[in-house]
Amino acid sequence: MSIRVLIESEVTSDVSDSGPAGQGRGADRGGERFLARWIRKRVRPSLVLLGFALLLPFPAASAGETLYNGIVLPDVWPPRDRDPASRAPMPVPYLAQRPEVVPIDIGRQLFIDDFLIEETTLRRTYHTPEKFAGNPILSPQTAHELHLGFRPAAAPHSGGVWYDHRERLFKMWYMTGWYGGAALAHSVDGLHWTRPDLGVIPGTNHIADPSPQMRWGMDHVRIDWYTDDEAQRFKSLHFYHKTAAGGGGRVHISRDGIHWSAPLAATGPSGDRNTFFYNPFRKRWVYSIKTQARDASRSRARNYWEHTSFVQGAQWKPEEPVFWVGADDLDPPDPAVGDPPQIYDLDANAYESLMVGIFQVHKGPANGIANRNRVPKMSELAIGFTRDGFHWHRPVRTPFIAATRVPGSWERAYLHSAGGVMLVVGDRIFIYYSGLSGEAPNGPDMYAGGATGVAFLRRDGFASMDAGEATGTLTTRKLRFSGRHLFVNLDAPNGGLQAEILDAGGNVIPPFTRDNSPTLTSNSTSQQLVWKGAPDMSQLAGTDVRLRFYVNHGRLYSFWITPHPDGQSRGYVAAGGPEFRGPVDSPTGY
Repeated sequence: MSIRVLIESEVTSDVSDSGPAGQGRGADRGGERFLARWIRKRVRPSLVLLGFALLLPFPAASAGETLYNGIVLPDVWPPRDRDPASRAPMPVPYLAQRPEVVPIDIGRQLFIDDFLIEETTLRRTYHTPEKFAGNPILSPQTAHELHLGFRPAAAPHSGGVWYDHRERLFKMWYMTGWYGGAALAHSVDGLHWTRPDLGVIPGTNHIADPSPQMRWGMDHVRIDWYTDDEAQRFKSLHFYHKTAAGGGGRVHISRDGIHWSAPLAATGPSGDRNTFFYNPFRKRWVYSIKTQARDASRSRARNYWEHTSFVQGAQWKPEEPVFWVGADDLDPPDPAVGDPPQIYDLDANAYESLMVGIFQVHKGPANGIANRNRVPKMSELAIGFTRDGFHWHRPVRTPFIAATRVPGSWERAYLHSAGGVMLVVGDRIFIYYSGLSGEAPNGPDMYAGGATGVAFLRRDGFASMDAGEATGTLTTRKLRFSGRHLFVNLDAPNGGLQAEILDAGGNVIPPFTRDNSPTLTSNSTSQQLVWKGAPDMSQLAGTDVRLRFYVNHGRLYSFWITPHPDGQSRGYVAAGGPEFRGPVDSPTGY
């Protein structure tokens, strides 16, 4: 309890430390109570009121918003205790102090950390995506993309790749030439792309430049699934390069993703590579703002700012964003370059029951050296996960998507993620990214040769819990659900999986026993488990239970309990996909 609260209670009554209200608490509050009593008895009431008023702006730390997954945020949010000078890895409070019970009504439950696990003999494996053999899927071809032979590019450079379920099209917003403008490409399968004539510049797929007097590039575009205003269905953040008109970011809206409004707002102070995303779990627009870490050796880092309004949120004041994430002691330096790593960019999106982020880790060399040597800077993509929207669990520091480092390769270096992060296409996740070859018709250059590729990952395939020939077990923490049907994402064609359900005390609940559980032996990203003697799990809805999985010679990627017998998870599907009618895996898409 804070002194402020104690003063309030002491002014009105003599509260004793005896009895139930004070048991176990008097010893550690004795000093505060003494001070409160002293103020009450020795200081005039007017001064007490003055002291009370002065203390009001400084409440003790207390619990704030409770999230969908049981995590309770602190009262001060976003956290302001991140030290920009520290190289210590980011703490993840919700893994150190986990909720007593985890509600699991939203989305597939992934095993990317121990948040859901009470105990296990399975081993966790983290997986990386497989690059498409047909890469690059988009490379400089048009006159605008070739950029007069100087720094050609056809690359999102964050930009955005989304599935527009209304038109049943994949859409990619990308940069044509190095900060030479932006264009929109279409695809029906996400692999083969066309350049439609959009009519803005006749015969091209260029979108309208909202500020022709400025040299610009499209840092991020997204479909706003949640707005009721059709004029705001598409949102974008552009960085306006250093010009007489001024640098910094501007935000725009559009009805069709082609014709954009004039700038609705200028961003607050920032660097040149900002992105944004929507956190649907908390209904907040989040700005990922480029900043400088106080440790000059790692320089580039990210600040965080959130707001309920996209436009108002963009107008942050210098003191409002908080330091978010920078490279730390677990980020290895590049053996070839040797420079300390930096966090150049961070794109994120909601996937199933959590947020997935792709970190662009810059490893050097410095701009001046890269420019002098006419080589692209080395940056690769790493993966991270957050369940509260702020604190990142980064379990693997090797590249999630690596550069080839081979001269002449389209993805030699300087890899960027695409806005939207990923799409769900059948049993796979499509992850789009861009890279630089450093090659151009007019000669090599540090920013030349931008092209776009895609990599594939199994759905939910970031991490799996694995068993060999010996059967292993995984027991969850206490869970609470409202669904009826249990589904798993399992790869065990030569082994199998069984499950049982335990009550809060650890006792198996009939008929949900291992003996009544069929052995699943498939390789499927969505397979239902039904116990003999129970048509579904509805009788356990709303109670605290644990699941125990038995796995033999297989990999378990995720599980979920849903009211939908066809397995729709009610979770988020990042930038969408052909099977969905919106941002959520549900019959309505929302």
